[in-house]
Amino acid sequence: MTIARSRSADQIQTTHVEPAIRALLDRLDPGNRLVGGYQLGYWNADESPADCQGKGLRPALALLSARAAGATPEAGVPAAAAVELAHNFSLLHDDVMDGDTERRHRPTAWTVFGVGPAILAGDALIGLAYEALAEVPGGRPAAQRLAVDVRALVAGQAADLSFERRDDVTLDECLRMAADKTGALLASSCALGAVLYGGPPGLIDGLSRFGRHLGLAFQLVDDLLGIWGAPQRTGKPVGSDLRARKRTVPVVLAVTGGDRAGRSLAELYRSPAPLTDDDVVRASALIEAAGARERTEQWAWQEAERARAELDALDLPDDVRGEFLDIATFITGRDH
Repeated sequence: MTIARSRSADQIQTTHVEPAIRALLDRLDPGNRLVGGYQLGYWNADESPADCQGKGLRPALALLSARAAGATPEAGVPAAAAVELAHNFSLLHDDVMDGDTERRHRPTAWTVFGVGPAILAGDALIGLAYEALAEVPGGRPAAQRLAVDVRALVAGQAADLSFERRDDVTLDECLRMAADKTGALLASSCALGAVLYGGPPGLIDGLSRFGRHLGLAFQLVDDLLGIWGAPQRTGKPVGSDLRARKRTVPVVLAVTGGDRAGRSLAELYRSPAPLTDDDVVRASALIEAAGARERTEQWAWQEAERARAELDALDLPDDVRGEFLDIATFITGRDH
């Protein structure tokens, strides 16, 4: 499944957003530029050209955000570049912390260049994100907005890490973590173009709420794909979240449900031995038997509906509204 976007939006991403990001990368020292460009999928470790970019979801939302405020899509390019850089900053650090060895169907940056270079490249990318916004006349509010949302993202990641050392994580805690870890940057993506263009506060806040709900739906679907997603589609090993004993929403729903399947899953998670392939298969079956897969799917759909309700309350051009809705549909129906 791909994101339904207008041809002009795709052209702007290709002709404006990617060149803007590449120009920002060229400001970096050679080492951080190499790792950063590898992470973004622009080139391989030997600097030969590559085509391994992500879905382009966040830049697309930022471009739409500018259009929602009455600007041309090009006016949203600095916001689009900033959110894509911020996203990849988080992925670089996330892969190191989780020990993930594969992303987008190729080795993660830390496995290729080392832990230290991957962390430093992430730091470099978030710095470039703020530069992209600060250099736009009147861009300070947008830079401040991104800073607040990145702070929430970091808090969500910190909570996610802390959950790995606990067996008493509640559903409310898990949902707050997901809303911060994923929802904050999607909220920023949905609002930042309008902030940069000086859109009215009501529009900006409504777009931000839309992005928050969309982000939680995105994370819930991601939780499902982390257990049942096909590796050839997700670019990650099968059951990777279960091997890492991640306290994702389906897992927490299962272990707090009070039934036999949930208790068996909790016992499996407490086992000190590394989980085998058979353990991963059993864990996914227990989550499903507890009804947690279906409940997570329903929750993702409900959050997408809440996002649509926020959008319905806003005065938007029909084509902009339609493209926002297309992205919301993609998020809840994606397989990667």
